Amino acid sequence: MAKKSESRHSVPSRANLRQLVPQHMFFTKGMGKHKHSLQSFEEALRDAGIAPYNLVRVSSIFPPRCKIISRSAGAKKLVVGAVVPCVIAECRTNEPNRLAGAGVGLAVPANSDDYGYISEHHGFGLTHRKCGDFVEDMAATMLATTHGIDLDPEKAYDERRETYKAKGLIVNTRAIVQTAEGDKNGLWTTVVAAAVFCF
Repeated sequence: MAKKSESRHSVPSRANLRQLVPQHMFFTKGMGKHKHSLQSFEEALRDAGIAPYNLVRVSSIFPPRCKIISRSAGAKKLVVGAVVPCVIAECRTNEPNRLAGAGVGLAVPANSDDYGYISEHHGFGLTHRKCGDFVEDMAATMLATTHGIDLDPEKAYDERRETYKAKGLIVNTRAIVQTAEGDKNGLWTTVVAAAVFCF
């Protein structure tokens, strides 16, 4: 008796779906300049070491049990031309001396079986430190509110961060930021910051 062919619309197994969950993530950043906006972006990606991949922007979830690795270790896990998911922030300007910034923040939960949050921000006028604090705060706030922790937005981030840690919710926060002033001769200046996922 002939075997029945599998339905074209069969539901993927949980094991197959798990293959879509990244096991590793690395941070990177870069800056580029060029007379054309798009090419300045390409230069920034080259500086960040992620130009030879087909980058796909994803949203804000840090997968459970995902390990943070170095940029060099992450590069060894990627193949040129691969479709690579990442959370990326970018900012471009051709105004001389205008401060451009791009940052990505991460909040890692204390329980490694829970998911964390990644945030991104791009804009003008924020210093490196302020941009880093801002994206860390956003990531920590998203994680805290997911767990039902009430927040006082008037409190400084450092004070709220201690509250998160005291409640045993967040084990670590961090950020990667790239800032640059617009080229004095009016070239396009682009900054990027990214959290890049590996399988």
